[in-house]
Formats: sequence, structure tokens, C-alpha cells
Amino acid sequence: MPSYTVTVATGSQWFAGTDDYVYVTLVGTEKCSEKTLLDKPLYNDFERGAVDSYDINVTEDLGDIELVKIEKRKYWMQDDWYCKYITVKTPAGDYIEFPCFRWVTDDKEIILRDGRARLPQNDKTRVAKQHRRKELELRQKVYRWREWHPGFPMSIDANTHKELPRDIQFDSEKGIDFVLNYSKAIENLYVNRFMHMFQSSWNDFADFERIFVRISNTISEYVMQHWQEDFMFGYQFLNGCNPVMMQKSTKIPDNFPVTSAMVESCLERDLTLEEEVKAGNIYIADYAIMEGISPNSTDPCTLQYLAAPICMLYKNVQNKILPIAIQLGQTPGEDNPIFLPTDDKYDWLLAKIWVRSSDFHVHQTVTHLLRTHLISEVFGIAMFRQLPAVHPAFKLLLPHIRFTIAINTKAREQLICECGLFDKANGTGGGGHVELVQKSMKTFTYKSLCFPEAIKARGLESEEELPYYYYRDDGLRVWKAVQSFVTDIVSIYYSSDETVQDDEEIQAFVKDVCSFGMQDQDECEFPKSLKTREQLIEYLTTVIFTASAQHASINFGQLFLGMYPDEHFTEKPAKAAMEKFRKKLTEITSFIKSRNEGKKLPYYYLSPDRIPNSVAV
Repeated sequence: MPSYTVTVATGSQWFAGTDDYVYVTLVGTEKCSEKTLLDKPLYNDFERGAVDSYDINVTEDLGDIELVKIEKRKYWMQDDWYCKYITVKTPAGDYIEFPCFRWVTDDKEIILRDGRARLPQNDKTRVAKQHRRKELELRQKVYRWREWHPGFPMSIDANTHKELPRDIQFDSEKGIDFVLNYSKAIENLYVNRFMHMFQSSWNDFADFERIFVRISNTISEYVMQHWQEDFMFGYQFLNGCNPVMMQKSTKIPDNFPVTSAMVESCLERDLTLEEEVKAGNIYIADYAIMEGISPNSTDPCTLQYLAAPICMLYKNVQNKILPIAIQLGQTPGEDNPIFLPTDDKYDWLLAKIWVRSSDFHVHQTVTHLLRTHLISEVFGIAMFRQLPAVHPAFKLLLPHIRFTIAINTKAREQLICECGLFDKANGTGGGGHVELVQKSMKTFTYKSLCFPEAIKARGLESEEELPYYYYRDDGLRVWKAVQSFVTDIVSIYYSSDETVQDDEEIQAFVKDVCSFGMQDQDECEFPKSLKTREQLIEYLTTVIFTASAQHASINFGQLFLGMYPDEHFTEKPAKAAMEKFRKKLTEITSFIKSRNEGKKLPYYYLSPDRIPNSVAV
């Protein structure tokens, strides 16, 4: 009598085990096994982190095993179970691995394919095609698009974290971690204690120093000592938390009438301002996006203000970036003067503070929320709706979508919702942050997510012209490493451009992102189809880089790039590509560590050992 050995691995998450009844059915090309109860409750099987093996005897050979069906039945009360994978040893001694990495909930059946990735055109049998179709039909019922605010990218159709599909909720460890870290952050930043400061005028610079009391590390202490200085103000445009605002100037903006005479004392090359522009030494940071945004008015006793400044920056002979002119509004005039370093010390300092204030709002709402969190959620929802678990792109992208939808849902519950933390402690709270996202969506393009393209669009691609721009340099290294890894994976499964064109699932994925996620806005220029392998490589690289490196550079996190604890790929070429990727990332990490040695302001936000896989915080 033929015998199959089924090995079941339970997850290590809290409450991953179960006392419920678990049944397995093996589906072969010739026959199906009887539904088999693997063990009875209370026998210490299916415990957290356990790997248990069971023998299944059949009367006839089943042929090639195509599917494994798992079914859980309630023993006493519903008890969710997290299955990592199932391995089947055939009578011939072959081992077939069926990755799961899913929660089995209620009295539902889960059907697993073996771990080999397959494109839709590669599936030939009726069973395989049917499984693929049914999986997507079920996912599309569960992962539904919804508009949270008009003009926003679409989000998941769920009001609370508890309403999310179980597989994308925080596991209990991560959920507890979120609550603890949220509370700890509030405590560490003295948000409650200083709330009255946020809702009233600050009286002196000691207020800033008190905010820094609980943020104690070498860099923060150095910044605290030098934050009022022009070189530190300029350096933050290169390597601060929002290093995406500065662009090379090709002409003096019409609405920023800075003259050569105004800044003559700042120029170090015996050139006029116009000549410095032509030489490539003048840069502009323009916060026009802030014009017309409503300031926070949630407290009727507190008046709050927003600025939409333009800042001119100069690369001096030491290649330092220094501010040389600031206008706090977009329309020049007597009531909107241009501030200069030659002005009174505190007039100039306050002008820089207003620029930093605007930079904060753009950073938090546009660079961070919209361009990493919300767009990664769009990619994630479209992935779940259009790519089955057997698709190589699903296996590739899943680690980079992990917990993203959950963290965004939590944010909509607690942070950016009405009466959330944004309303209490942010100048754009009470609706201004919503207006800022809506306005930013009108200029949000696909190419702006492609890191090399974004750098080039701002005229900052030359390391020789603009040294010390570590965000650019490290970002390009990581981008190339991700691109190389994606190229290796794509080459395994796509033999030609025609293979890409014939992949109806990958085409549905990119169309869903554009037509639903981005609401088919003409300005966004997200592709609705992919014609070549190069386009596919760029698209997948963009998704991974946005969720990992770009988010890390402006937020910083945990759970590092290249580390894949859930192995969805089982083929040797794919595993070899992952190992090659890890080695490249290790090389980049070593380079950055060596470069940072001895620096008072080391830059490590794009060091791969500090880049989280996904937008999970």
C-alpha cells in the first residue's frame, strides 16, 4: 500500500498553534487521497513553532501531486492556526514543498500549490488553471478598493485593523509591538507634556533644546549644537530626513526676484549670480505645494500659520551647500520680502525655521505618507487581487508588502484620522494634510518613483558636481543591487519580451495599480501594460525600492532588506539569485560603514543592514 509522509510546520508567532482538528487531502494527477485527520486535539501537535510528520496510506498511487488541501474544523472554539509550509514525501522518496505562510481561520479550506513559481501560460492542466482562477476570484472579494478621501490613492476597504483579511493583519507580536512603540514614542517625545507648547507660541530657543532631551545620540547632539548654522541647514537638504526637495537651478525663478547685488557677499568665485547659475552652483528648494493649504484650526484659541517658501542655495568653493536667500511666500512684493544672511541674525534664523517648518509638512505628508506608505499599499492591494501565490512576481513582492496595509489602516484609525495625533500636534492637522495629499497627487508620476530618474529630474546626478550627497550615492548603489536581483529573477521565468506580453496576470496587476489604485489619473503616467522584460524589471524594482530603501531613507526602521524568513521561492536558481543579492548588499554595507568612519555626521539610512524590507512602521 503506497504511503505518503506529510510534514506540517506551524508558525512561531504567538497563538500560531491550534487545538482544532486539521485535515489534509492530497490531489494527484491520477487520484485524490481521502480527507485525512492528521491528529486529534490536545495531542501537543500544531503547537507554536512545531514541525510534525504524519503518514497517509492510500490504496493506489496518486500520480504527481498537484495540490494539497488543508481544512481546519472547530474542536471547542474557533482557534486560528498559522501554517508555514507542508512537505510531502512520495512513495518514490521525492520531497515536494508546499509553501503556505498563511493563517487558517474558521472552518475553511486552503488549497496549496507546490513551491515552484509558474506563469499563467505555463499551467496546462485543468486543475492547475482552475485553482489559479478560483484563488484570484476569492482574493478579489476579500481585497477590495476604497477611496478614503477624494483625490487620494485608493486604499483597502476596511475601517479598522480588525476588519482586514487575517493574512495581512499584524501577527500578535507585531500588533503588541505597534502599541508599545506608539506609546513609547509619545512618551519619549514628551508629546503629551509639550502639547501646550504645540498649541501656543514658543518663547525662546530653550524650548527646542528641551525637545531634544529624550532623543539622545551622537548625531542628534551634533545637530543640536549646530542647527542654527547655515552649513547644517544646507546639509539637511542633501542627507536629512527629506533629501528630495533641492534641485539645480537653470534660471532665477520669475517669482523669486533675487539679484546679484543681494547675495554678492555670499558668492565666492568672483562671478555674478547669473554666472553662478550657468556654472551649476545655484540650487532651489521650492515649497509651492504648501500655498493655499489650510493651517490647523482645531483649537479655536490657537492661531496657526503655514508658509510656502522658496529657498536659494549656493555650492561654495568647499562644495558645501549654503542658504543665501529665502522668500516665505510664492508671490513677491513689499509684504513678502527676501531674507538674506546679511539680515539681522534672528530675522535670518526665523526665515530658515519657516523653511524647515514647511519642509516638515511636505516630508511627513508627501514624501513619507503619500510616496511610500500610500503607494506601497496600492501596489500591495493590486498584488493580492491580480497575482496568485504561484506567480513569481507574487513570491518576489510579498516580503516587501508585509504589514504595509496593516500599518496604513492603523494610521487611518489613530494618526491621520479626525482628532488623531496629526490634528493635535501638526500645523496641517484638521484637514490641511488631506489637502496636501490631494494637491500632490496632481503631480505624482510613476517616473518620480524610479530613483535614478528622480535624481536626474532634479539635475543632481553628477557626483563630481555635487559631492557628499550620500542619499543619492547610497540610493543608487542599493537601486542597482535590487535591479540586478530582479533581473536575475525575471530572467529565470521570462524568456523573452513576448513572455511578458502573454502574462495576463502581470498585465492585470499593473493595470489595477493605474486604473484603480491611482484612479486612472492622466498626470500620473503609471503604465497600464508592460511590453518588455526591461519594463517589467524597472517596475518590480520600483515597487521593492519604494517599499524598502526609499521608506528607510526618510523614516528608518527594522526587518532588513535581503532577509526573507518566509521562503516562497523553492527553485535553486531563485535561491541562488537571493544569495547573490545578499552578497551585494553586504558589500554595500561594508562600503558605507568604511566611508562613515570618523565622520561627525555619518549617513547610514541607506545602509542595507538598516533598510527594512517593507513599509511596516
